[in-house]
Amino acid sequence: MSWYLLVLAGLFEIGWAIGLEYSDGLSKPVPTVATGVALVISMVLLAQAVKDLPIGTAYAVWTGIGAVGTASLGVVLFDEPASLARMGFISLIVVGIVGLHLASGGH
Repeated sequence: MSWYLLVLAGLFEIGWAIGLEYSDGLSKPVPTVATGVALVISMVLLAQAVKDLPIGTAYAVWTGIGAVGTASLGVVLFDEPASLARMGFISLIVVGIVGLHLASGGH
């Protein structure tokens, strides 16, 4: 269950990170509130996940999910570059996340 909470926390991390862009420096009320809500949910879920998972593993996976999702959505939503090198390095983060999961014996 902790791994599911951790993945969900990572998805909410993507939400608040993308929300920062839409909030225009936290100057637009609706995106700012949505960003704050996603941030709190992400932190609460992470806190629940680390009750059973090592903090180092959980934090690395949480930030990895956030980094991969945010970078990928940056390409799709904000026309950020999608170079082969960039996609390759994002793929390496995915490999690291999967590797940490496998190395921890997670299900």
